[in-house]
Amino acid sequence: MKDYEAIISLFVKVLQAIEDVSRRLHPLAVPQLKEGLLVHVQPLEDAGQSVLGQELPPEIEHIRQRLRHACELVLNCIKDFGSGDDATASFIAVLRALRKHCQAQETLFPLRHGFPELNRYFLEPGSDPEGRPQGQDQSGRTGIIHTGLAQDPYARGGYSLFVPETYSSHRAWPLVVALHGGYGHGRDFLWTWLREARSRGFVLFAPTSLGQTWSISNIEVDARQLIRSMEEVCTGFTIDRGRILMTGMSDGGTFALSFGLQQNSPAKAIAPVSCVLAHGEMAHAGGRRIYWVHGAQDWMFPVSRAVNACKDLSLAGADVRLKVVPDLSHAYPREENDAILRWFDPSLAGEKTS
Repeated sequence: MKDYEAIISLFVKVLQAIEDVSRRLHPLAVPQLKEGLLVHVQPLEDAGQSVLGQELPPEIEHIRQRLRHACELVLNCIKDFGSGDDATASFIAVLRALRKHCQAQETLFPLRHGFPELNRYFLEPGSDPEGRPQGQDQSGRTGIIHTGLAQDPYARGGYSLFVPETYSSHRAWPLVVALHGGYGHGRDFLWTWLREARSRGFVLFAPTSLGQTWSISNIEVDARQLIRSMEEVCTGFTIDRGRILMTGMSDGGTFALSFGLQQNSPAKAIAPVSCVLAHGEMAHAGGRRIYWVHGAQDWMFPVSRAVNACKDLSLAGADVRLKVVPDLSHAYPREENDAILRWFDPSLAGEKTS
């Protein structure tokens, strides 16, 4: 299996490179970003033709099959990245390509316990890679759970859930609700927070909008389904309803704000990212905790809109913090997850349990 360990190292290196590219994503930078990814194509192709082409004993053949599939996904991600006849088509191609990055992670995740380096990739630095269960839970419902998808892995209206391996029903767990951006999917956005959920010990809930994006102009459309899904999670697992964080990117951030500002919203704190404040009633904004993260270089939603929105929320009585990231465009800054969690619940600042 030493050859496979070398391939895992290669995968981790490339997955991290794609993650870095998604953090620096800007329409004008697409050609340059793709050039940086192309250097990984030949090593991946060589690995696919050599080691991954060799059959293994039946009892471990599933490992080779997963690695081959992951290799195909990552190669297609790089090759499809930015392909298009104009800037708009190119950027849409980038978003589609990055979905394959998420699919590759989902393909590799079940192999984490057999490869230490892969296991560390799905944890925050400094986390215990072994994990120590905190109680005896016999439900067997840990790991990644997808619902409402039927035969289509990208059907809409369902949700994806991550329950840490250390989950025990003997204590109440915080819940982070992570809302994808426009044309996104909860199955993919789950990976934006999985590393922290696994390391610090909280249940991660990533729902998918009914339409191609969240019903910002008519919040009730998606709100009804979201409330039903959240209630299903809160009754199916031991969730601390006093520790529910709602966050989201772009349209997901806008919807998180609109939903979180409703009178009977279950969210106890809101952390919108790279979004805008939709026009609506703010009669219930008083006392709401909001941590807004925005990029100074955001080309879709200028940072001035975030500044003005935070002022309006503060005047309405909300407890608002705005974090402007100097080098961030319209992209998700995963490095800010730590600050969001520390603000949301200090007990999650150093609670790394795998």
